[in-house]
This record gives sequence, C-alpha cells and structure tokens, in this order.
Amino acid sequence: MLETSLSPRPLVVGIGGTIGGVASTERALMIALDSAGQAGFATRLFGGEALAQLPLYNPKAAERSAAEREFIATVRRASALIIASPGYHGSISGLVKNALDLLEETARDARPYLADIPVGLIATAYGWQATGSTIAALRSIVHALRGWPTPFAAAINTQITKFDDEGGASDPAVAEQLALVGQQVARFAPMVAHG
Repeated sequence: MLETSLSPRPLVVGIGGTIGGVASTERALMIALDSAGQAGFATRLFGGEALAQLPLYNPKAAERSAAEREFIATVRRASALIIASPGYHGSISGLVKNALDLLEETARDARPYLADIPVGLIATAYGWQATGSTIAALRSIVHALRGWPTPFAAAINTQITKFDDEGGASDPAVAEQLALVGQQVARFAPMVAHG
C-alpha cells in the first residue's frame, strides 16, 4: 500500500488488482493515481496484495480485522476514488467486490458509502467483451453506493496493451486514457481533506 503523502492534502484512493502479484489491472490503476497525484492530490493504493488481506465480508461480524479497519478509515478520508477491476466472466472480480462490500460499514456515517464523491473506473480484460460489461457493473455499484462515476472510464484490452515494470503502457493512447481517469477525479473532487 503506497501513500504519496502524510500531509492533509485531499486524498484519492485507488482500489484494484489481482491476487498473485502486480498485474495489468494494478499497473493501469497506478498510472491513473499518478495522474491524480500530479494534480496535487495525495494518493493511496489498495492493490491486489492489500485487498487479499481483507476477509470475506461478514455483515454480522462483531469485530473487524486491522486490514478492514485501515481500509474503511482510508476510504472515509477520501475526496475521490479510482476503482480498477479485471473482467472475470463478464463482471468485476470477487476480490474487488469484497472490498466494495466492506463499505457497508460506512452506512451510518455523516457521509455514507461514497456519497457525493467522484469515482473513476477502469476495467481490464483479455478481449473487449468483458471490458464493457465490467465498466457497466462498476457504474451500477458506484451508483448504489451514492458515488458519482466520472464521465470517462478506461476499458483496456490486455490482449493488445501491455504494461511494464516502470509504469508505462505499450499503447500511448491507453496511457492517456488512464491519465484522463485520474485527471477527472482530481477535477471533480472536493478540494478539502476528509477526516
């Protein structure tokens, strides 16, 4: 989990990735977060490794794990989110869905769920079909959580576009699309830190 700053700057939280190492989804998310960081926001990444530490969401659990408490507290401070999911069988991954289910813990907050904050969306899939349905599923979930999906979402066909360890994408147009996701959440986010 990377946080670019401990300052009171407004925060953009990135959620996404896969189990088993940093793959295309997490790399795409890092490009978008970097763009938000360049716009003056602090950023925090919950990648695949961090998401894998979250137990399956149990709404009746009497106590939350340290990983769950940290995730919830960080999202509560966020001025914006970027959610990235691989397309698994036409929809979002269970790993990402489990993290979003945990936001039920914010239901009674003064700002419940993702109310009134912009949420950028990224879908990656090995082919085009799952990218569209995954973006549609993410939009529906963000609406249910009272968030505002940004107008542009990045759909990435990983059969065509490859990512490297240095934070680049083989297709400059894809890198620009991911940067636009970060720019839009930065543009629409309230310029105040939540806490």
